Amino acid sequence: MFITFEGPDGSGKTTQVQKIVHTLMEEGYDVVTTREPGGTEISNQVREVIMNLRNKNMFPRTEILLFCSARAQLVEEVIRPALLTGKIVISDRYSDSTLAYQGFGHGFDQQTLKQLLNFATGSLWPDLTFLLDISAEKGLQRRISNKVEWNRMDDYQLAFHQRVRDGYKSLVEESPDRWEVIDADQAENLIQDEIKRRIHIRLDKFLREISIGEKK
Repeated sequence: MFITFEGPDGSGKTTQVQKIVHTLMEEGYDVVTTREPGGTEISNQVREVIMNLRNKNMFPRTEILLFCSARAQLVEEVIRPALLTGKIVISDRYSDSTLAYQGFGHGFDQQTLKQLLNFATGSLWPDLTFLLDISAEKGLQRRISNKVEWNRMDDYQLAFHQRVRDGYKSLVEESPDRWEVIDADQAENLIQDEIKRRIHIRLDKFLREISIGEKK
C-alpha cells in the first residue's frame, strides 16, 4: 500500500509521518518511509538545489522539472521496488505537492502537470493520501516558532501559500475517495489518534481486497 502525507508548510506532516511509521512497525507491518524532495542520494542533491535560498532566481518551470527529476529517481530506486515486495510505503509529500504548489501556487495548467507527473512516476499514484490542513498563516508561523530551517519554498509570499492550501482542497474534491482530511490546527496527540484510526480502517480494507483478489 502506498500512503502519502500532504499539507501546507508547517502543517506537521513530518512529525506525524514519523509517529505513524513507528506505530505501524510496532504492530508488525513492514514499512518503508521516505520524503520529497529527497529520499535517495541523487534526489537529496536535487533537494539542495530546490530549497536553497541562494537560488531565489529559479524560474517556476525549472522548479517543476527539478521536483519531477527527484521524484523519478525516488520512485524507481525506492518506492516501486518496496511496493513490489509487499511493503507499505509512506512518503512525506509526493506528486500532489506539485499539483498544489506549482499548479495552484504558480498557476500552471493541471492537466499538463499530470502528464508530466505520470511520465516521471510511471503513472504511480498513492492508494491513500492524508491532507493535514491548516491555514497558511498559522503554518508559516509554526515554521518560525519551531525555528525550522527557512527554505526557498517557505520564502514565497503569503498569497502563494494561500493558493496552495486552496489547491489542496480542490484536489480533495476531485478525488475524494483517495483523501483523508485531518484538521492540523489541534494538539499533536489528537492528530495522531485520528490518523491511526483512519489508517487502520483503510489498511484493513486494502488487505481484505488483496486477499479476495488472490482467492479469485
